[in-house]
Amino acid sequence: MAPKDEKDAIPVESDKKKDDDKAKKLKKSEEDLKEESMSEEDKELKERLETCVSTVTNEKNEEAVTIPIRATALGVIVNELRTATASMTSVPKPLKFLRPHFESLKTLYLSLQKEEASSMEKEPLEFRARLADVVAVLAMTMSKPEDRESLKFKLSGDKDYDALAAMQGESKNESEDNLGSWGHEFVRSLAGEIGQEYNQRLIDGADPDSDEAFEDLLKFVHVIVPFHLTHNAEAEAVDLLIEVQRLKFLLQLDSIDDKNFRRICLYLMKTASFMSDPDDLMEMLETAYEIYRKQKEYFDALLVALRMDRLDEIPVLMKECEDGLMKKQMCLMLARHRVNYEVEDDPEEDELNELIGNEKLSEQFLKVAQDLDVLDPKTPEDIYKSHLAETGGFSRRRDVGGAQVDSARANLASTFVNAFVNAGFCNDKLMTPDSEWLYKNKDHGMMSAAASLGSILLWNVEEGLTQIDKFLYSNEEYVKAGAALAVGILTSGVRNDADPALALLSEHVEGESHTMKIASCTGLGIAYAGTGREDVMELLVPIVENTEGGPNTFMEVALAGLALGMVFVGKCDDNVGGTIVQRLMEASDEELDHSHARYLCLGLALLFLGQMEKADAMIEALRTVEHKISKFAVLMLESCAYAGSGNVLKVQEMLHQCTEHLTEDAQHQMVAVLGVGLITMGETVGTEMVLRTFDHLLHYCELPIKRAVPLALAILHISNPEFAVIDQLSRLSHDPDTEISQNAIIGMGVVSAGTNNSRVAGLLRQLSEFYSKEASHVFCVRIAQGLLHMGKGLMTMHPFHADRMLLNGPTLAGVLVLLHSCLDLKNTLLDKSHFLLYYLTCSMNPRMLITVNEDMSWRPVTVRVGQAVETVGQAGKPKRITGFQTHTTPVLLGVTDRAELGTEEVLSVSSILEGVVIVKDNPDYEEHDKDSK
Repeated sequence: MAPKDEKDAIPVESDKKKDDDKAKKLKKSEEDLKEESMSEEDKELKERLETCVSTVTNEKNEEAVTIPIRATALGVIVNELRTATASMTSVPKPLKFLRPHFESLKTLYLSLQKEEASSMEKEPLEFRARLADVVAVLAMTMSKPEDRESLKFKLSGDKDYDALAAMQGESKNESEDNLGSWGHEFVRSLAGEIGQEYNQRLIDGADPDSDEAFEDLLKFVHVIVPFHLTHNAEAEAVDLLIEVQRLKFLLQLDSIDDKNFRRICLYLMKTASFMSDPDDLMEMLETAYEIYRKQKEYFDALLVALRMDRLDEIPVLMKECEDGLMKKQMCLMLARHRVNYEVEDDPEEDELNELIGNEKLSEQFLKVAQDLDVLDPKTPEDIYKSHLAETGGFSRRRDVGGAQVDSARANLASTFVNAFVNAGFCNDKLMTPDSEWLYKNKDHGMMSAAASLGSILLWNVEEGLTQIDKFLYSNEEYVKAGAALAVGILTSGVRNDADPALALLSEHVEGESHTMKIASCTGLGIAYAGTGREDVMELLVPIVENTEGGPNTFMEVALAGLALGMVFVGKCDDNVGGTIVQRLMEASDEELDHSHARYLCLGLALLFLGQMEKADAMIEALRTVEHKISKFAVLMLESCAYAGSGNVLKVQEMLHQCTEHLTEDAQHQMVAVLGVGLITMGETVGTEMVLRTFDHLLHYCELPIKRAVPLALAILHISNPEFAVIDQLSRLSHDPDTEISQNAIIGMGVVSAGTNNSRVAGLLRQLSEFYSKEASHVFCVRIAQGLLHMGKGLMTMHPFHADRMLLNGPTLAGVLVLLHSCLDLKNTLLDKSHFLLYYLTCSMNPRMLITVNEDMSWRPVTVRVGQAVETVGQAGKPKRITGFQTHTTPVLLGVTDRAELGTEEVLSVSSILEGVVIVKDNPDYEEHDKDSK
């Protein structure tokens, strides 16, 4: 049987041979088919190129084929490659036909390369340099990416061109070596290889600051970057310079002009957000700043200076700017960003300082309210709409004999709702007609009721002081304290020559009365938030340093520390920071266990808001505190320092804190959850990713962490009630755990603040019925309702402005006071410290867009308002908004809205349409109009 098997095996081998032959024939026939399907023109081109290649390579070594003949043949190849055109999706034909000859051309070049350039004559050298160019272009598609052959051939060819130029005693002929003549795709490919080569040299030990180690690469960079800039590829030019760490080269270029500088700067600004290294981030912002200054776009330069937190650049820009209108617009931006700056040595300094001081803010806000017909005061009942709830589906839960909400708590809630809803309108139905409402509250409730006057009269300093003044002389201490707080609230964000808050509150800060002290400290914190005033610091620091025991004293210490944090928010002030850390180190365990110790830590954290690595030294100092609050304070400081930065590593650190399963002493974990929200806010991708992470925390973590999740959700969507987030918070508001549900309710208030969102209003009405027997829950629902209808829907608490580019410190700080209070509601807002809610007045800003003439008088203009669209790095002139509606100013803008002028009749001085915008007549408009006729 065996031989038979062997015989059977032979034909199998022959079958295999047959299959191979068949495959070869098929391949041949396919090539023949391709050849046949070619047009006559393509066949001719292919033959011509093949003839040229055989002439260039001179395989038979014929003596008749001299260098000039070979150079001519090479010239034909060069010409065909340079002039080839193809659609975006197909390979140019010359490149396709030359691909089979890549290896032979490469081998020829490598054999020619052995000879030294100095010993060669002009013609062979020129031939070799040209050949290097051709091989480099072919290597773009033929060689392996990691070999970087394209760049290697181009670099060695460049040396030959240098030798040629030296021979002829002239500067190198640009047309010979012009990278751009090989086409955009080759330049892009080369730029990519330059970046890889640069990184490789760094790994091999080259010094990044020395130009010598990278001289040959930088020579190409200096050609490629202007090429990209003049061919609408600004983003690629910037990317290459970032790759080789030479971004400042942009400032030396003439190719940046009024047509492309906006695209370059916008790309720099947006890319900066993704830089992990602080030095790189600053370099990008500085480059954008210098380009704007060069182009005399001082308003945009100011925005970048504010983003970098370089307030010392403001006088420089003001001095350089010669356009009076631009200066006014810059002052309006400084006012919106709450910058305490005074213009000096300017013919119009009084008017400019008035604009920075927000002195007309109340007048403008009331005018918008009048235009939108919402001047009539609203009562808390108009907000609660109890008559609707009675008929709702939850009314059956009400037992007739059920305990009613204690009226003092209900009145207190109404006080806050009234203060938030009528904020800035200078008129309401509870406080301004007479002082009857005051006496419907007791003790601390009276204090909050008196303070609510400050919120109602917000920004209107002249009129407000007259109304509050009478309460400052009241016999009732709580009323007097409330009036002192009202003075602080009234002047929040407004600068007045008389400086009423400091004048009226300083005596009470140094006084003996505990109630007056805490009210005055809080008032100063609200009035001077973000100003960094030294005189306010001198008043408050002695209180923080006070170590004479007692819970009341420590409460004063904590609230003075918080006020200092608000005044110096983001200023990294060493005196204030040192004082607070010193006080934390000296504090007894009993003091640090006090429910208000968190405010002292928050005060310290606010000093470094958004300042990233500048907080490192302070974090190390805090670690030395021997108490569990140390961990809490360190995480709070770290999360504030990286607020809005989107730093992924810090988010991971915060989430790592949440991995321990703790049920007690887990305060630091709650802060870590808030920190995750705080770090990723303002960055869309990070926000979406974090939402999923929060779901995991709700599923798998212990109660303390779950309690902080609604607050972290709120911080991601301040004044931006997205459907999914409201849905999630609505579910959590029915959670069996008291604190989770209370935080979710307040979270709904923060998310919908100032939007009048009808869906949230309906949910909150249902909740007020659902929790009708739970006094604390009802109080939270009322606060949320007050926030929802804040300023009758004309205000926002969103901390980002100027097209979501700038983070406003005082605005975010005000919201953080509320959210950190919510981590222990029972001992703060639901106890006697409810007056801290007034810190939210620092966060209140009108969400209006007003257009004004050059003399600041109103000028209604047509604008389009729609969803903002990200246009960075897009080709052409893409639309910056989508789904727009056309309105006439004044209009209200939501968090995700963007406005643009809907008419060519006027031009806006500001590049961003938000707040108060100055418009001027378009000089070209009339001519254009005549032409069209």
